[in-house]
Amino acid sequence: MEHTGEFELAILTQAAEPAPAPQPPDTAPSQSMTVIGSLEEMRTAFNRVAASAQRLMSIYTPDLEPEIYDQTEFLDIVKRFVLGRNFAKVRVVLGDGARLLRDGNRFVAMGRRLTSYIDIRILHEKVPQRAASYIIADDRAVALRTAARAWDGVADFNNPPIARVHLAEFDAVWLANQPEPTLRSLPR
Repeated sequence: MEHTGEFELAILTQAAEPAPAPQPPDTAPSQSMTVIGSLEEMRTAFNRVAASAQRLMSIYTPDLEPEIYDQTEFLDIVKRFVLGRNFAKVRVVLGDGARLLRDGNRFVAMGRRLTSYIDIRILHEKVPQRAASYIIADDRAVALRTAARAWDGVADFNNPPIARVHLAEFDAVWLANQPEPTLRSLPR
């Protein structure tokens, strides 16, 4: 009997000990962060982020830059993503649809065919963004361009806190803008 009392006392003592203080988030650079300085590096980073998506791909872009989004490799990644996963979704906020009306875009054409999976909205209500263009996979990976006129940027392929910051910004823009029915009727 006495042994049982010592056991209970040991359990109560452990329960009474204070929990360790929460540690501040790691401020060291992520091991998965990559600095981007060229179109080819940007294209590779956007493709890698897109390929890592499991359920949701969110894209904020000024005009669905054909150098990135109208490339066969990127289109194949998106097609495999939406057709190969249940509940897959691609959301796009487009800064300006005029270029698409003038030039067309294979990504938009694919979006018209896969309306259940790809949703494109044109920016009517401006909401501040930290980057000129970006792609987010789920809430884990992000690649972004810092300026619309340059291919400089950064990618982080496994950094949920950073991806969530950009995803929250994207969601604010997404909710502030309505779907664009004219994009569904663009010529192929």
